[in-house]
Amino acid sequence: MNDFERALALTLGPEALTRLQQVKLGIAGAGGLGSNCAQFLVRSGFRNLKLVDFDRVEHSNLNRQFFFLDQVGKPKVEALKENLLRINPHLHIETHAEKITTKNVKDLFRDCQAVIEALDRPEFKKMVVEAYLSAPKLLVAASGLAGWGRSDGIGIQKIKEHFFLVGDGVSEVTADCPAMAPGVVVAAAKQADVVLQYFLNHKKGQ
Repeated sequence: MNDFERALALTLGPEALTRLQQVKLGIAGAGGLGSNCAQFLVRSGFRNLKLVDFDRVEHSNLNRQFFFLDQVGKPKVEALKENLLRINPHLHIETHAEKITTKNVKDLFRDCQAVIEALDRPEFKKMVVEAYLSAPKLLVAASGLAGWGRSDGIGIQKIKEHFFLVGDGVSEVTADCPAMAPGVVVAAAKQADVVLQYFLNHKKGQ
């Protein structure tokens, strides 16, 4: 246990921290939602992550994603891994710089206890949700987080016992309603909060 984890154990309690550290989380997408959700999960005590994204960091990502100027051009999963290890150097992070497709989606997160859907396009979001909706694992997706001045409308809906949807359900990303840091980060934080609450309470039968 390093100094960061010792400090976190004082907040959560050693038993709760150990419980979180035993969970493997799969994050589908390492952009605005995925990169920010990942940092909140790591700061909350999770230690075992699988990151999947085929894209590279661009200048246009820096307004809302957990990357830095000197990382432009790097694969997002590798840049995100670097940043997360700066929070906790004892993380176990598996990276896959590949596109999620109908052929690989069910295998990519088979070994994870939770899947966080953090993709951009509706058809890819739907693909991940449909692949894991009936699986015996936590599924947290997002829909509706674009623009500004609307963060109060970003909520959490429990759709099924193990499926939660974060967002306002209406704020689609368009040229007139772009994805901006405040809304994206609020949604990412709420996704992380769902995961944290689920695994803190899950084994207590709540």
